[in-house]
Amino acid sequence: MSLFLQVVSVSTAIEEIRNLAVRRGDETVNLVDALHRILAEDIRADGDIPGFTRSVVDGYAVRAADTTGSSDTIPSIFPLRGRVSMGVSAGTHIKSGECIYVPTGGILPEGADAVVMIEHAEPIGKEILVKKPVAHGENVLFFNEDFSSGDIVCKRGRRLSPQDIGVLAAAGCIDVPVVGIPKVGILSTGNELVPVNVRPLPGQVRDVNSFVVASFVREQGCAPVFYGIVPDDREALRSALDNAASKCDAVLISGGSSKDDRDMVAAIIKEEGTVLIHGIAISPGKPTIIGRYGNIPVIGLPGHPASAFIVLVAIIRYLFAGMTGNTDSGLRSVQASLGQNVSSSKGREDYVRVVVRDGVVTPLFGKSGLLNTLVKSTGVIRIPAESEGLETGTLVEVIVW
Repeated sequence: MSLFLQVVSVSTAIEEIRNLAVRRGDETVNLVDALHRILAEDIRADGDIPGFTRSVVDGYAVRAADTTGSSDTIPSIFPLRGRVSMGVSAGTHIKSGECIYVPTGGILPEGADAVVMIEHAEPIGKEILVKKPVAHGENVLFFNEDFSSGDIVCKRGRRLSPQDIGVLAAAGCIDVPVVGIPKVGILSTGNELVPVNVRPLPGQVRDVNSFVVASFVREQGCAPVFYGIVPDDREALRSALDNAASKCDAVLISGGSSKDDRDMVAAIIKEEGTVLIHGIAISPGKPTIIGRYGNIPVIGLPGHPASAFIVLVAIIRYLFAGMTGNTDSGLRSVQASLGQNVSSSKGREDYVRVVVRDGVVTPLFGKSGLLNTLVKSTGVIRIPAESEGLETGTLVEVIVW
């Protein structure tokens, strides 16, 4: 019996994808090159952060209790006992009723427990009029309030953001252990395909999928490797797949997965490895192939870009997460109310493109081959396989592009 007729659930496909994923080995990069890389190990602070109690504003260090009742009409008067210099241990101490000027980041003098912002104070000769009370700890960052020595500042599996890079710098991590970047080969099949820089003739279409797939691969922390357009020729496809599989950690092939007389991808995979799945209960994207070519994961994606993209988002991203060790899916979602009924065929998961506006979800119904719904939509909603649709007013989760 044809494997294509043995359609499996999305959850089964995801499980198979996860089993295929093999994490790349680790490497070390300089902190300046670590942006968007996946941490291979937990990173711990090499000391207390901050290592001293400091002001977070320009102002006057005081004892908070001394400012009680201060106001514009009845300010409190504090003798100014000096200034704190940046980068220097203060070595100063204030008594009750005194203040010392401290700049942002300056060390808090002993005896002080708060800082009055300069906007709420007025210098008069050698005295400062405080016009607003402050609470204990106000405008102050205390010793090791951020992290204590040995605390984990970034966990393994985290994809490093610019904010994370700053935290790693504060923790003294200049050599960052990261997961190696997996290489993902990308092939497009079909006699009808032409390069993007060629104007298509009747019956021809530009190779959109290579760029859709490559962009998604890069977004997931992997490195796309282009192997071009392969004609509907068995030996040409085998040669291209051999080449890609010998150099990459996974291969994605768009087109050639539908059950027609051009379907060669599954047959070639089966000869050199294993076809694990050919057909998933998902719409769009039913003819997706999941297999192993030798020891390399090979995915056959639908030829329509919109269908291929839905499969990438719903299923194939788990392959990239496993290969990179990424613990964050990267998907964002919002909840909103469905603005109209949406029907569905029971037994398959439907992914419907939608627009979210003012908290209302409006479906963008269209044929699977349309591209305009990808750019006009906010994202997609998922209709479970056991459902026959969703009714107006249902609170739905929208996976946002």
